[in-house]
Amino acid sequence: MAKWLNPIELEGNLAKLIPLEEVDRSEVLQAASDGNLWELWYTSVPSKDNLDAYVDFALQQESEGLALPFVVIEKSSGKVVGSTRYCSVDAPNRRVEIGYTWYAQSVQRTGINTECKYLLLQHAFETLDAIAVEFKTNFFNFPSRNAILRLGAKQDGIIRNHRIDKMGNIRDTVIFSILNSEWPAVKISLEHKMKKKYS
Repeated sequence: MAKWLNPIELEGNLAKLIPLEEVDRSEVLQAASDGNLWELWYTSVPSKDNLDAYVDFALQQESEGLALPFVVIEKSSGKVVGSTRYCSVDAPNRRVEIGYTWYAQSVQRTGINTECKYLLLQHAFETLDAIAVEFKTNFFNFPSRNAILRLGAKQDGIIRNHRIDKMGNIRDTVIFSILNSEWPAVKISLEHKMKKKYS
């Protein structure tokens, strides 16, 4: 039986999403160093200390058909400026999560995130025929929560005491989703936002 999720490159006006590979480690660390993103206690960004574990886990999940990790390339500079992935893959039910997303501080609020989410959502709904795309974030990650809402996702709920993080804190996780029936309206909204950003 063919795999539901296969490596693919996705390209927009500002960015390209390219499958993460072993050779990308130093570029991923350099991007995360732009703003020392690992200092954000409520999110998971690779640092010098956990880079290998971060990449190894992503590639292991990909080999098991549970994820498809990407590096984000800023087209104007050709540099890796972040990472994101399809994860929590539920192929029989055609559901997938977009997560593990972070961007170098210098490209935050540039429109790259909106474009990357658009490309991932478009591929999920129009090529993979997903019935739902999920987003999850830490309750205290208010920038992420607001960004997910701005995409057009709706909050499904909060899982209390969902996980214990690397510092031993118990995390509440907020879950959002976009359904296939909602995608046409979300798509128009995102295209309008991107058009405004480019013009």
